Amino acid sequence: MKYLIILLSCASVVLGATMSDGQLERTLADKPTMQRHIRCALGEGPCDTVGIRLRTLAPLVLRGACPQCSIQETRQIRRTLAFVQRNFPWEWAKIVRQYG
Repeated sequence: MKYLIILLSCASVVLGATMSDGQLERTLADKPTMQRHIRCALGEGPCDTVGIRLRTLAPLVLRGACPQCSIQETRQIRRTLAFVQRNFPWEWAKIVRQYG
């Protein structure tokens, strides 16, 4: 489950309470932004404040128990994790090795 913490920092843009699903989709489609978030998750690059919050909430969301997360935040975080698994398989493998 620890690797999920890392993935969520990839999704750092997701956890903003005001982020719409459309904004999330645009962020996921922006490869440089996603690579920056993945580097943050792997400890290979800087993280913004949202990324830090996501790192904290990731394990909770993945365990299905994040009392401070809204339904939208939980759904968007899960969407982001699935996206990273499909579109960044090498990075996903590094995350699993590092935090699994």
